[in-house]
Amino acid sequence: MTAIEQLLSDTAHRTFDYPKSRWIYYQEWNNALFLHWKVPVTLLEKLVPEKLNIDTFDGHAYVSLVAFTMQKIRPRNLPAITFISDFDEINIRTYIDNDNKKGVYFLNIEAAKSLSAYIAKKLSGLPYEKSVINRSDTSYSSYNTQKAFALETEFEIKEPISSKTALDKWLTERYCLYLDQEKSLYRYDIHHKEWEIKNVHLKQLSLNYTIDNISLSNTPDFIHYSDGVKVVAWERSKI
Repeated sequence: MTAIEQLLSDTAHRTFDYPKSRWIYYQEWNNALFLHWKVPVTLLEKLVPEKLNIDTFDGHAYVSLVAFTMQKIRPRNLPAITFISDFDEINIRTYIDNDNKKGVYFLNIEAAKSLSAYIAKKLSGLPYEKSVINRSDTSYSSYNTQKAFALETEFEIKEPISSKTALDKWLTERYCLYLDQEKSLYRYDIHHKEWEIKNVHLKQLSLNYTIDNISLSNTPDFIHYSDGVKVVAWERSKI
């Protein structure tokens, strides 16, 4: 059994099946720092397409900042090209549940490489843009001068979370991405093994992300860290 076949056979953690068609992209999301905030649903309603159902947990909507390193992204049966396929990324996302398919909707996506951002936006339609990003094993910084977005953080990675709460899973186990483009809605199905998450201590955090009336500038309500996951993705489907 190949590594991809093993990946596809691990499905016990999913809440819905992945497509029966062939996957078309492979990628890795590595060294991921998750920062999560509770946000009033009313603030998200102006930012999320009306036909997408904003998902909530115990009555609360959430917005998350995910800072990670994209690696080895490639089409099926083609090799990854490192100078394009490997780049640091930050996305701002909220949570959607349409037709019992829990996924995410991106409010903003930043990439450290201009060429990677351009190609990713052209191929996927997702709202990629360039930002100046630097990271180490225990720090992450980003400056987006066009939108005045900024992140500076240092953190200490702690012990693995051996017993996840329902909220831990709700925030991380999402197996599709929703996209609105040219007055149409689409869903990208994805698959990966269950996130192995760790506790993390923020030693320093300074950030400014303001999207409409949502301002991410205070200490997050919840934090996670993961070494990463290997991911396959399917062609988008219109919904």
